[in-house]
Formats: sequence, C-alpha cells, structure tokens
Amino acid sequence: MIPQDTITNILDTVRIEEVVGDFVSLKKRGANLIGVCPFHKEKTPSFIVSPAKGIFKCFGCGKAGNSVRFIMEHEHYSYPEALRFLAQKYGIVIEEKERTPEEMVALNERERMFNVNSFAQQYFSDIMKNNDEGIAVGMSYFRERGFRDAVIDKFQLGYCLNQRDAFIQHAIKNGYSKELLLKVGLASGNEERAYDKYQGRVIFPIHNLTGKVIGFGARILSGDKTKAKYLNSPESEIYNKSQTLYGIYFAKNEISRLDNCILVEGYADVLSMHQAGIENTVASSGTSLTTEQIRLISRYTKNITILYDGDSAGIHAALRGTDMILEEGMNVRIVVLPPDEDPDSFVQHNPIEVVREYISNNAKDFISFKTQLLLQNVQNDPIRRAEVLKDIVGSIAVIPDAIYRATYIRECSRLMEMPEQSLMNELNKLLRAKAKKTGFGQQEQEVVIEDVKIEQQLSPVDIVPVGFYQEQELVKLLLMYGDKDIDVDGFDENNNPVVYKISVASFIIDDLKNDDLLFNEDVHKIIFDIFDRALDEGVLPKEQYFISNENPQIAELAANLLSSKYKLDNWEKHDIKVKTEEDVLSKMVVSTILRFKDMVIDDKRNDITKQIMESTNIDDQMILLHKKKKLDELRIKINKELGIVVAK
Repeated sequence: MIPQDTITNILDTVRIEEVVGDFVSLKKRGANLIGVCPFHKEKTPSFIVSPAKGIFKCFGCGKAGNSVRFIMEHEHYSYPEALRFLAQKYGIVIEEKERTPEEMVALNERERMFNVNSFAQQYFSDIMKNNDEGIAVGMSYFRERGFRDAVIDKFQLGYCLNQRDAFIQHAIKNGYSKELLLKVGLASGNEERAYDKYQGRVIFPIHNLTGKVIGFGARILSGDKTKAKYLNSPESEIYNKSQTLYGIYFAKNEISRLDNCILVEGYADVLSMHQAGIENTVASSGTSLTTEQIRLISRYTKNITILYDGDSAGIHAALRGTDMILEEGMNVRIVVLPPDEDPDSFVQHNPIEVVREYISNNAKDFISFKTQLLLQNVQNDPIRRAEVLKDIVGSIAVIPDAIYRATYIRECSRLMEMPEQSLMNELNKLLRAKAKKTGFGQQEQEVVIEDVKIEQQLSPVDIVPVGFYQEQELVKLLLMYGDKDIDVDGFDENNNPVVYKISVASFIIDDLKNDDLLFNEDVHKIIFDIFDRALDEGVLPKEQYFISNENPQIAELAANLLSSKYKLDNWEKHDIKVKTEEDVLSKMVVSTILRFKDMVIDDKRNDITKQIMESTNIDDQMILLHKKKKLDELRIKINKELGIVVAK
C-alpha cells in the first residue's frame, strides 16, 4: 500500500511533458505540445499534451488523462505500478516493507513476470562479473568481441552457468516458482524436470521503453551444431517480439534529438554502434521488421536509416523492410556496407569518423537504392526493365502522402529516363486498384482521384443516451469554473432588484436540486455528488483533484473535458478585444442549465405523446394532453430566454 502523502508527492512532482516525452516525440505548439498518438495508428498528429494542466488527450482515439493514466495505458500497469514507476523516475522513495516469498506469490501476474526477469538479469550479470566460469567464459567472449565495461554495464549483459539448474535453484530460494520460470522462458521442461534454458550462453536482456527487462536473447558459445545459435524468450503477456526493438530504451532520446533512427539486425551490431557513440541505433532482433516496430520508431522520428550487411541476404532484407516503412508514411534511406562486413565488424575495424562519414556518404534514398540494385542485371532487356519500373512504382504506390509520391515519381522518371506521365498513369492505376480492393466499411480507406488522396475515418455510430451532451456540458462547467463566482440577478428582503455573487458550483447544484433534476450518467452523478458534498464542507475541489482521481472514469472524463485542440490567438496585441468563456461565464452557465432543462422537458413530452397514442381511455388522454400543454408552455418559456423559436 502506497501512503497517500507519497501519492500526493508523486503527483506534485511529475511533469506530464517529461513522462510522455520518454515515449513520444513532442513538438511545441503554442502553450501545448503535439505528437503522434502512441495508442492508435495515425499519420497526422492529434495527440496533445498540456503542461499547464498536466494532462494528455488524443483527439483521434479519445484517450486522455494525467501522467499516471498515461503510464497505465501505455505500459498496461495497474494504478500502484504506475505510481511506483513515476516515483522511481523522479527519485521519490516509497516506504514499503520488503515482500516475503508468500507476498511475492500474491503479486499480479504482470508484475511477477517483470520482477523475475529483473531478478534473472541481475543474477546473470553478477555471475559474469564475480563467478570464475562467468569471467572465464562470458566476460572473455565480450572482451574478445571488443566490448568495454561501459557498454556491458549499460546493456546489462550477463552469462548463464553451464549447469543444469543453477539459476532455477537460486530463483526458488528467493521466492520464485518453477511455474513462473517456465512461463517467462527462463526454464525449460516441466515442473517435475525443469532445467535452465540458457545454460552456457551469454545473455542479452531485452528492455521495453521504460527500461524494464521483458525478455532475453542468449547466444551459445560452444561449437555444438545440434543447438540453436540464439535462443529467445517466448511470447508472453509482457514480451511481444513484433512490438519490440532491441536497444530502444537506450536509443530513444538520441533518435528524437537527431531526428533519425539507424536500424541494424543483431544484438552485437547495436552494442558496437552505441560503444562508438552512434546511440540512435536499434535492432529488430529475433524477427523480420514488422509494422508495429516501425510505428514504435515513428513516435520519435519520421526518418529511418537501414544499415545492413553487404551480402545478398542483407541487401534483400533492406528491400523487404523498405515498402513497410514507406507505407507508414516515413522516410527511409539505405546504407549497404562493404562486402563481408556487418555493422559490428565495420565499427570495430574503423575509426568512428570513418564510420560516420561512410554512413553519410553512402545513405541512398529508397528509389536510388532500388533503381541501382534492380538495374544491375537488366542491361538492355526492355521486358526486365519494364518489370523493374513496375516494381519501383509499386513501392511508390504504398506511400500515403500524395506530394511525396509525386516527388518520387519525378525522381524515378529522371533515373529511368522514362516520361513522368507514363509513370504517373501506372501509379494511378495501382492506387485505384488499391482503393477498390480496400472497399467500404474499413476503419480507414483511401479515395484516389489521380494523385490526390483523401483519408476517411469511418467508425460505428455511437448510441448516445438522451441528454448526455447537456449533462456533460454542465459537468464541464463544474470542472473548469466550479469555484469561480458569477453575477446573478435577485431581490433583497425589500423585493428590490440586486446583483449578488455565487459560485458556479453552488448555482448549478442548487438549481438542479431545487427542480429535482438528476443526471443519468453514472460518472456525471459521481462528480455532481462530489461537488454537492464539497459545498456543504465549504471547500470546492480543483480540477487536478479530478484529473488525478484514482477512479479511471473520473480521471479520463476530466482530462477529456479540460482538453482543447485550439488556443485563442493573442488578438490584444492588435488592439482587438475578443471575449473568452470567462467573460460571458454567467450567461453561459444560465443558458447551459436552460438547455439541460429543455432536454428533460422534451424527453417528458415525447414520453407523454407516446402514452397518448397508446391510451384508449378518453379521460386519461385528456389528462395527458393537459400535462403536455403545460410542458409545451414551459418549453416555449425556456427557449424564449435562450432566443430559440420552438415550432408548434
């Protein structure tokens, strides 16, 4: 249990822009920051961070909240887990007693998996540094590969003893079960006959964006051809290969700073590049490049440089990833290393200046690279040349941005000495076929007219309860201006007209209670009750109380209602006075309450009309008609105050 004063300290200390900035590349836009949403696929940034209010909001998928909510959504943490993560980030000590083995078992599944992976990493690292076998075998291997202590410590490398169950026995003594070890892949076999999965191998821990160990890669050091060279952790609740990039935790800040990500293939490639100071490097180890990995990079940059081996396999691997990167609206350049070199060996054999210069001088945009590569064996064969053209135009067709497509078509025309219009005709044919194949009813589709693309967002129609929006507007006023005073017309004890001040919360709550009007939505009712009790106690809650609320419905609703895509420009510098919401707050509160009441009356009218239609008793009908007439008169009166003419 985390003490409340510690929670308050965490919430007061964290800065939303720093927390979100660890996962999303943010750019300044007025008083706010904007970036690509990490929670859904989007090409145009709609993810807003407000440092002043301490909230984030995506106007695409609707997710919103404070720093705690962001970590909960992004890392799939519980509320206490997110608080602990933020406390660790800001160096806040949480006074919690040490867990016993019994309490370890009681932890939720995800946290237990993270815990055992962290425990294993520390064990493997300690073995390699302090155990005779670890030093002689594991540390010697890394030394021979040219890795220094700094990079070994940075990536938390280790070694697993070449014994049947040395790690398993150590883990069991520290409260971890065989079932858990088998589940995360640290052990193989079954509970009766379990053995260390990585025995006799050097260990490469794999980290997520927050630095937690989510899995392992392990390389065999013996020449035994019957065993796999590399073993990796199995897929689990915390580890998904297709959504993971080796080194991303250590590279993300440099990727964002340099606005470029260098993509390599293996663990050793990443280590060598980082050791050489090229720290914006990651690898798609254990899997071919995936769309999810590309989207992970897109949070920090739109530019990827693929650095692959100079052999045929490396070149074709680069080609396979190119179209996927282009399809995600990103820019890609390819660097092919000299024959018989991979990034690890190339960096080890050359001074850093030579490496940087080589990358800079040999980085080709995809069209130059693909054209040069595919034309190598074409010579003067017109049929094969036409096939190459179709292949290149096919790659251009996956690019979502029409301007980029047109630019690449022009470049292709120049390189291939082919009329631009002919290439554009082929491109449009592919785009029309793609649009037709996509069809209607998809979440996102493209309508293509020549080289112009229109993105349509299609979503199912939500069924919104009657009065939902009117209720929400009143809740928004309570959250934003609950403690603000407004001027209200009234009468003194002598029946003389006077203007008196009253808080927005008091005006709304008292008015609705006097008319016995209640909200329908549960979360709206909860917020109404919070303000009602606060008025009795004399201390109204501020907006941060709701943004940081442990109730996820309240926190998300508050962040949604307090967020805005837009910011009013400073017109006063042009001597133009523009009224803000606060300038017309009294009128806005009154009109919002009247609209809510109008909705309630209209709902009752519709219900009475239905009863009249269903009734066969003339007396009942007359009573119902009288009620409806009263409601009609009241509705006309309300709408007259609102300046709305109600059709009879």
